Amino acid sequence: MRTPPKVFGIVLAGGEGKRLMPLTADRAKPAVPFGGQYRLIDFAISNLINSDLHQIVVLTQYKSHSLDRHITRTWRMSPMLDSYVTSVPAQQRLGKRWFTGSADAILQSMNLILDEQPDIVVVIGADHVYRMDFRQMIDAHIASGARATVAGIRQPIGLANQFGVIDVESDGVRIKDFLEKPQNPAGLPDAPHEVLASMGNYVFDADALIEAVEADGELPTSNHDMGGDIVPYFVGRGEAAVYDMKLNEVPGATARDRAYWRDVGTIDSFFDAHMDLISTLPVFNLYNTDWPIHSQTVNSPPAKFVRDAAGRIGPAIDSIVSLGSVLSGTHLERSVVGPWTLAAGGSMISDAVLFDYVRVGPGARIRRAIIDKNVVLAEGATVGIDRERDLERGFTVTDSGITVVGKNTVVEA
Repeated sequence: MRTPPKVFGIVLAGGEGKRLMPLTADRAKPAVPFGGQYRLIDFAISNLINSDLHQIVVLTQYKSHSLDRHITRTWRMSPMLDSYVTSVPAQQRLGKRWFTGSADAILQSMNLILDEQPDIVVVIGADHVYRMDFRQMIDAHIASGARATVAGIRQPIGLANQFGVIDVESDGVRIKDFLEKPQNPAGLPDAPHEVLASMGNYVFDADALIEAVEADGELPTSNHDMGGDIVPYFVGRGEAAVYDMKLNEVPGATARDRAYWRDVGTIDSFFDAHMDLISTLPVFNLYNTDWPIHSQTVNSPPAKFVRDAAGRIGPAIDSIVSLGSVLSGTHLERSVVGPWTLAAGGSMISDAVLFDYVRVGPGARIRRAIIDKNVVLAEGATVGIDRERDLERGFTVTDSGITVVGKNTVVEA
């Protein structure tokens, strides 16, 4: 019987997340809360664990304290079975410098690969929302004979200029070219209206990855980026293949949420991804018990919905409410509410995302907004109702009208 290859997982979690400001003002992007009780990194690690990959390192850099703490508290594996999820900060092992790109992060952490001596290395990002069985991608990688395989997700051709696009050979497997945000790409042979966008997930033969990042580290003109430099390196050698996400069969997936993938790199995409969660038949289903998204177990009481002191009953419609929250006579609609939120009588929350420990005072109103941790809305205060007022108060307001209130802010009426 053939011995299965030894696989090592690397999660790249060192990005600054500037486009998610102010949500990343005090935390790393992968540590940003999502879907009530999760952090963004939980989706990446859950996919690896559910794929039976149990030796995983998370490479961190910027504002990593809350991310390191979350990984330490949440992702405890059995050392008896040689399983672990370990947060590894930038260590300046190659000189007095921080990571200068995702490929440089791997180069500076090469000791982790050399210690484990894997046959295959899976490298993924830490800030996308999706489900994926990486074992199927690994099997396809081995079958293709490629040294590097890039996961691709089908996207409308009109969105090609937002992604790294994979141009494939006629066999549909080998990569002909890797195009960074092309303006006029060719569509797929079987779907001219679509392109394959890189998901930022890769499978490498370990020795080939080591050779590639070491060679890249010697190039002063390189940006030391996995997608921008390492993938083209393999493409140029004819050693790169693509794995089409539509082939990935995740247990428990429905026709509606199959092959879902969302890059939540901007405020608008982060907000839209939350709205994908709350419909009766959600575009992304958090309730798939066959492929669960794991996170920290919150020692909290159940969510509670009660009348307020005046006897008013607040409806809760098309929403997710996390543990520990108490909504008292609050009108809640199309929203995601984080743990330990307290909302008082006569308040209104609609089309909103609330993080943990938010306090919504009597008669306060929130609409099309993201409210960070520990924000307090005074009685009668508003967010997302008056754009000019929100801007005057220093809140972030996107072009599409989503208002973001940063952590620990007190919003007066």
